[in-house]
Amino acid sequence: MAGGAEGKLYLCAVKDAFSGRVVGYSIDPRMKASLAVRAVRNAARMRSNVTGCIVHSDRGSQFRSRKLRRELAAHNLVGSMSRVASCGDNTAMESFFSLLQKNVLNRRSWATREKLRITIVTWIERTYHRRRRQRVLGKLTPVEFEAIMTTQVAFSA
Repeated sequence: MAGGAEGKLYLCAVKDAFSGRVVGYSIDPRMKASLAVRAVRNAARMRSNVTGCIVHSDRGSQFRSRKLRRELAAHNLVGSMSRVASCGDNTAMESFFSLLQKNVLNRRSWATREKLRITIVTWIERTYHRRRRQRVLGKLTPVEFEAIMTTQVAFSA
């Protein structure tokens, strides 16, 4: 994913397709199944009831692992993988990673993995969730969109 003086750092993220919010992620110097498992666990904690939600992924070994399949089953999540060279299901994540690459990773280098990790988390939580308006959300940020939708659901109940 991104590198610096200390070596590479990988990010695995889970995005809510409805609100555009990244609801779970994990950052680690190694691309292993545990990275994907932690991202799914974080998403399940963030959303609490994720039963039946679909987790789209690419065909990387970390997404085909038994560890991740067990984690998906533990939260009643459905795993979905596109065919080779067909990334339609994962387009939202590809767009997110492209923005991260363009707006953060291509702009400078970091002396330590920890500084890069903090920069990535800050960009996700502050910029992507709270400042970046998305056309598909009616020019709202993911946080604004979720606040409006939560209020509307509460009023209709």
